[in-house]
Amino acid sequence: MRVFKLALLVVIMATLALIVPVAPAKAKTYKMTAAAGHPPIFLWVTLTRDYFIPEVDKRLAAAGGKDNIVWNQAYGGTIAKLGGVLEAVEEGIVDLGFVGTIFEAPKMPLHNVSYMTPFGTSDIFKVVDTMADLQANIPAVANEWTKYNHVYLGGVGLDTYGILTNFPVKTVDDIDGHKIAAPGPSANWIKGTGAVAVAADLNTYYNGIKTGVFEGTLTFMTAGAAIKVYEVAPYICMVNFGAQFAGGLSVNKDVFESFPPYMQKIFKDVGAEYATRLAQAQTDKADGAMKAMEKAGAKVIYLSDAERKRWASKLPNVPMNWAEAMEKKGMPGKKVLQGYLNGLRKRGTVLVRDWDK
Repeated sequence: MRVFKLALLVVIMATLALIVPVAPAKAKTYKMTAAAGHPPIFLWVTLTRDYFIPEVDKRLAAAGGKDNIVWNQAYGGTIAKLGGVLEAVEEGIVDLGFVGTIFEAPKMPLHNVSYMTPFGTSDIFKVVDTMADLQANIPAVANEWTKYNHVYLGGVGLDTYGILTNFPVKTVDDIDGHKIAAPGPSANWIKGTGAVAVAADLNTYYNGIKTGVFEGTLTFMTAGAAIKVYEVAPYICMVNFGAQFAGGLSVNKDVFESFPPYMQKIFKDVGAEYATRLAQAQTDKADGAMKAMEKAGAKVIYLSDAERKRWASKLPNVPMNWAEAMEKKGMPGKKVLQGYLNGLRKRGTVLVRDWDK
């Protein structure tokens, strides 16, 4: 009888275990800081604020709202200055950031291949897609993010560069002897021309020209319009140095790995869409920016293909010199350069100078 009662008790307890509801996993609130060195007047920051963050929130809610994020958004260098976002994300001061690879040449040199290869293509999509191929196929490129505790989410391409000056520029000869603001590796675009490159960035172009620190700047047209640099440099020469890969949106690796798998997928998916939307937004805005500056009084000329070729021929072989310098440091510079040039060619680009031949 006693054995029977014990058996009955076991059955009853097992039954109760089946019918008592199990408490669902507790929802988690993540506190995240998003930052950029640039202010939201620039599209890559605008889309972080107006697309990436709300879209992540929207997809988290659509997934059942189990987890959510409370965002602190700090743009315009309020937490991390230009050239400081890579370290801020790496150290966990910032959780999500726009890293301008142009300002991180010592740590992310392979990502500067487009800036080291002038006169490429004006098509932003071709540049971004080619860089995506390099990320996928050359481990050393992807490693420039992971070794600094970053997870790369999506790339940022900029519309093609020209030169805005306070004096007329109709040929490459006209910049001889003039001081030109050139961010990072873009200084190589005026090597051998007689111009003097001055290190600067978007936040300093306007006042630098206004106060005579330099007489013009190499920049892309959507930025030139946004910061109204044409007010102090009303001569615009559209050289078409090429669209550029300028950086990417990334998240701290420790933070990313703390997410459940479905959240990781949301971040990756939205990051890829962010890159596509940004490329389209930059493309759409570029023509309008040029027209707006012209309407405001800027004098615009477009360099002919023959003059572009002459400008390119004046330069030393910047891309190959860069690739060889990378090789000496143990990095696959030649493979990256070849991959970049072939990626552009594969997508229909006819180069005015074949840097690898």
